[in-house]
Amino acid sequence: MNKLLIVGTVAFDAIETPFGKTDKILGGAATYIGLSASYFNLQSAIVSVVGDDFPQEHLDLLASRNIDLSGLEIVKGGKTFFWSGRYHNDLNSRDTLDTQLNVLADFQPKVPANYTNSDIVLLGNLHPLVQSSVLDQLTEKPKLVVLDTMNFWMDCALPELLEVIKRVDVLTINDEEARQLSGEYSLVKAAAKIHTMGPKYVVIKKGEHGALLFQGKEVFFAPALPLEDVFDPTGAGDTFAGGFAGYLTQSENISFENMKNAVIYGSNLASFCVEKFGTERMESLEKDEVITRLKEFKSLTQFDISL
Repeated sequence: MNKLLIVGTVAFDAIETPFGKTDKILGGAATYIGLSASYFNLQSAIVSVVGDDFPQEHLDLLASRNIDLSGLEIVKGGKTFFWSGRYHNDLNSRDTLDTQLNVLADFQPKVPANYTNSDIVLLGNLHPLVQSSVLDQLTEKPKLVVLDTMNFWMDCALPELLEVIKRVDVLTINDEEARQLSGEYSLVKAAAKIHTMGPKYVVIKKGEHGALLFQGKEVFFAPALPLEDVFDPTGAGDTFAGGFAGYLTQSENISFENMKNAVIYGSNLASFCVEKFGTERMESLEKDEVITRLKEFKSLTQFDISL
């Protein structure tokens, strides 16, 4: 069984949207990635850090999805990373109300020995130096390294970010971040510019408007499924990344053609994530629901035309 190494935050979130608000709930990039990837036939491990205020029930949830937690450091007397945000009416923009790095401020990742030869590595949103540190610990070159980042690191750690980008195969970012990183407004030009930085593949996420996959001159577009209910977009991008990497890990095929399927799987799982607050929908999601919605994706995009 192939191995997926997941690096990112395991955290607390407090979220407010036009449809309601939550107190502290389970969050973090690695959490969403791990839950999403658990729908595939693979072995996975999370490398992250929490404080001893992190509830056992959350650890039990992750362990119940066959996620190896030996790389999850628990700092005695420490507090878990916390983020609070309020989404605007369009759900595409948000204001950060509070960020408390806590134990994340001094995080030194330690990759479990049996995952230093992982088939695929997914570097979730963290400081670029932490992401690079993980790559330095690998004993074998992975088949694929996927990196997710955000505009915060472009603002405050751009040189370090550019260094780690040189070392990865796939970069996944949203459209705003792609424009900032490349200096190009056109997403086609932005992807071409990002290719020159190192990644062979570029995935640009466009939220409710789908996702684009680029390899050189080749482009693939996956729409987002129109949904009746969207309550909370938090973690949707990470859920997408988990589905993308999880499918590729299971299928053992990292060709551009198969990445098209991975983008669809990622989009499919992300469409569930937004239906409830936090991780709630991903916790209750059944595999038959995933398959049913995949069929909806297929019918949405399949057509016959005479040329």
